[in-house]
Amino acid sequence: MRLSAAISGGLLLAACLLATGASAQTGGSEGLSPTLSAIKNRHTVRLGYRESSPPFSFLDQSGRPIGYSLELCEAIVEEIGVEVDDPDLKIDYVKVTSDDRIDAVLQNKIDLECGSTTANAERGKRVAFSPLMFVAGTKLMVPKASKVQSLADLKGKTVVVTKGTTNEQAIHAADKKSSLGLNIVTSPDHEQSYQMLVDGKADAFATDDILLSGLIARHKAQDKFRVTGDYLSYDPYGIMFRKGEPQLTAVVDRTFRKLGSNQDLIPLYNKWFIARLPTGERLNVPISLQLEEAFKSMDDSASANN
Repeated sequence: MRLSAAISGGLLLAACLLATGASAQTGGSEGLSPTLSAIKNRHTVRLGYRESSPPFSFLDQSGRPIGYSLELCEAIVEEIGVEVDDPDLKIDYVKVTSDDRIDAVLQNKIDLECGSTTANAERGKRVAFSPLMFVAGTKLMVPKASKVQSLADLKGKTVVVTKGTTNEQAIHAADKKSSLGLNIVTSPDHEQSYQMLVDGKADAFATDDILLSGLIARHKAQDKFRVTGDYLSYDPYGIMFRKGEPQLTAVVDRTFRKLGSNQDLIPLYNKWFIARLPTGERLNVPISLQLEEAFKSMDDSASANN
């Protein structure tokens, strides 16, 4: 499925997923929702981060979690501080993987998941998502010298995917649909998937196009690998948190609307996707028209309505 053909439906889905977060809740102390009450009591917000999902969530040279998603989450933490009347909330960074990130939310190990997570209908039954923060889709990374141009060219060959991702589902579905006889193998995280391709243990690595570009840039491997193929999935990203807490949903939504109204969302995008990253590489991925329009829709300022 081509990404452009699915954008409008995906934006509607993202809006619906946001709405699903506002179901019944059990109030905590001082009238706060359970998550906000727990945050107030411990004076700490637990942010789930990924080690190798640049530029969304990854580690800098000193091992500190950084990224576009984390900066959005840190803005949400500030708004949570306003909601619970605690301007000095601390942040506890908790490592998650693609395979355990949803369980980390459901099992109350983290309060916000700040990675590169697709907001889809299946996940929306279990967790809630922020407004849209990025749009991606499944593509392939192959060696520069490879003759592979599409998934069909990999018939009978080995494709590595990261466990617990929508990309894993997309590759299995495409393999079944086209009877390609792929040998689909999984690894725990994107870095290990990339390394399998480096080591020649796979003929291609399938994940979201922006993550493939980020890994190539991070490893300065532009002369070794390339991204190819049609989009095999549509993946709208969001910050993930617990479902059934409309007060928390309202805080997350308000954060995005404040960022939108202050004209902060596009500069924040440019910081992580256009400018040189703190780790030295540059992605040079211009904002898509669809994401730019989504950001503009979050602008509640008077000037936006004139």
